[in-house]
Amino acid sequence: MLDLAEYKLIVDSSPNMIWRAGLDGACNYFNQTWLAFTGRRMEQETGTGWAEGVHPDDLDPCITYYMDHFRRQVPFEMNYRLKRHDGRYRWINYRGVPVFSADGVFCGFIGSCMDITEKVEGQAVRRMAELDAVCGILNRPYSYQLLDGLLHSGTYRLSLIMLDIDDFKLINDRHGHLCGDDALRHTAAVLQGTLRAGDVLGRFGGDEFIIGLPETGIEGGVEAAERFREALAAQPLILSDGAALVLTVSAGVDIYHPGEKLDELVSRADMALYRAKESGKNRVCTLEK
Repeated sequence: MLDLAEYKLIVDSSPNMIWRAGLDGACNYFNQTWLAFTGRRMEQETGTGWAEGVHPDDLDPCITYYMDHFRRQVPFEMNYRLKRHDGRYRWINYRGVPVFSADGVFCGFIGSCMDITEKVEGQAVRRMAELDAVCGILNRPYSYQLLDGLLHSGTYRLSLIMLDIDDFKLINDRHGHLCGDDALRHTAAVLQGTLRAGDVLGRFGGDEFIIGLPETGIEGGVEAAERFREALAAQPLILSDGAALVLTVSAGVDIYHPGEKLDELVSRADMALYRAKESGKNRVCTLEK
């Protein structure tokens, strides 16, 4: 059976950062891996000293989350940024579990931490590669990937909307390209507010957007496009001088035909969009009407 010194040796040599807290919630032990990471002494870290290394933006949520779970005596897991010995903040996965005596008396918490910076930053880079830099919604390649995935998953009811802002060039010419970017962001935000979880929204290019509506027929697609067109007209873009700019959009809608490629569906919805443009703008069209 291991004695206390052997347990301490195992804990101190663990590659994970290990901590312990008493009944008051204050930490009373950190292993050598933790101290080597922070570059601080045990007496600097114990109590609430460890919190001095938490990123200012993460401190309040971190303490609140920790104390809530401590009071309820339940396990927890969270991520936050902790200052390393070189002054750089690193993302930490922080876990804790309550400790009870043999007769069920609560004794405090013990937990471990791992540096997950590479994982977090890798996810952020991948996410950036999926998003349009101006609008913050999915970019064309990634929205295409998701829509193509829906088709290959056996989804045979898919309505597709191709939509663009009416007279977008005129907005740029009259108000400048920064206002044009604001118009794109505003349009994307209003769009997101009208869509369901599971719908796919992406910027197709220029002032054109692509929207995929799973499990939706042509009537549902037209209704969704009309709903968005009305929502945008009711929420004007407020310019820097306080003036309100009412944006309108034209949209084309079509549905997936089993066995076809995504490009074929996009092409038909795009032709329906041009029909909307040619018949007066600020309207929704299909190839049938």
